[in-house]
Amino acid sequence: MGALQRAEWLPGHKPLSVSHVVDLALTNNPDLKAARSKRAVAAGQTKQAGILPNPQLTGAFLPLLSGAGSVSAWNIGLAQDVRALVTYRSRRRAAVDSQRQVAADIVWQEWQVAGQARQIATDLIVNANSRASYVGAYQLLAARNAKLEQALAARNVTLVTVAPDRVALQAARAALNALDQRQLALMHQLDALLGLSPDVVVPLASRVDLPQFDPRAIRAGLATLPQRRPDLIALRMGYALADEQLRQAILSQFPDLVLGASVNSDNSRVINGGPNAAIGLPIFDRNQGNVAIARATRLQLHAEYSARLAAVVGTVGAMLREMEQLSAQLATARADLPAAVLAATRAQTAFGASNLDERGYVDLVSNRFTKEQEIMTLELALLDRQIAVQTLVGDGLPAVDLPLDVSGATPQ
Repeated sequence: MGALQRAEWLPGHKPLSVSHVVDLALTNNPDLKAARSKRAVAAGQTKQAGILPNPQLTGAFLPLLSGAGSVSAWNIGLAQDVRALVTYRSRRRAAVDSQRQVAADIVWQEWQVAGQARQIATDLIVNANSRASYVGAYQLLAARNAKLEQALAARNVTLVTVAPDRVALQAARAALNALDQRQLALMHQLDALLGLSPDVVVPLASRVDLPQFDPRAIRAGLATLPQRRPDLIALRMGYALADEQLRQAILSQFPDLVLGASVNSDNSRVINGGPNAAIGLPIFDRNQGNVAIARATRLQLHAEYSARLAAVVGTVGAMLREMEQLSAQLATARADLPAAVLAATRAQTAFGASNLDERGYVDLVSNRFTKEQEIMTLELALLDRQIAVQTLVGDGLPAVDLPLDVSGATPQ
């Protein structure tokens, strides 16, 4: 029943607090590094959307091959797509909205990574602190079982007497094994989150440090959550993008229009020049399909935003109520612990003085270990919900820094 083996320690590092683990995750997480590269792509797309379309220059030189002419003919023309200019400002705004959406999505991914780092590190610390109780319970039952097995071999007790202790010992061993398995799996998850190899065991502090938790402030802050939570901001930016795309689709219903001018000379030196225009006839395709798609996309994003906001408000409220229940249960368990500890201490003294049989001694000491494990389980459940709530509302997490628009003003 060995403890988690430390195959490799992080060189030069003292035990890390939960906040330090979060900082390392935000810096070194491979998925975040890949996601942040999207910023440059979005910035390039915004730059491209701000470039005016190029005019078209056409020309031809036509040597005289036969006939009554005396010189070669030629022509030259310059044209500009007018509809591309009509949708230019809308395309520019759409690109800026897309860039903001990417920025908000990246921060939302940072929130998820930070929340995972908090939860994994907290679970590792609490489980490590509770391991002594599991080991104590196992060793107590193992010693009791060894004596009973000797008595059974000497035919001083029956199998019926030994059976309950065997079952209790197996349960204690299974609980300790499950705890160690859970710790190893959590350490592998933490290694992956920090971009480390699986054989690294990150040294962690013995106490959990989390941002200050104030349920009243959290409930009061739900009203401003849409202005702070990155996924909601990303959905708002996506809605603004869809709105611009709908505007572009409506503007594109107007016929294609190309304006320009040309000059030409025929084979008899007659030169002509003047403006010209080309206009599409919207007989079959009036862009009605793209308009319908853009309008439906905008409605879908609005519905998704409303559903996401309602879900997070409901989830936070439910978790806060669960925390109230867990806090009450934890207070009761902590109030019962001193009596269990006192009973175990007295049992040990009485057993040493031969005033208590071994069965009663084991039961009283086991009750103490069980109560300690119950408290640790409730504490971990309470901390896990606290971390989940703080991740949902962004306590102590990065804020969204949206790119500026064309005029340099921050978005409303």
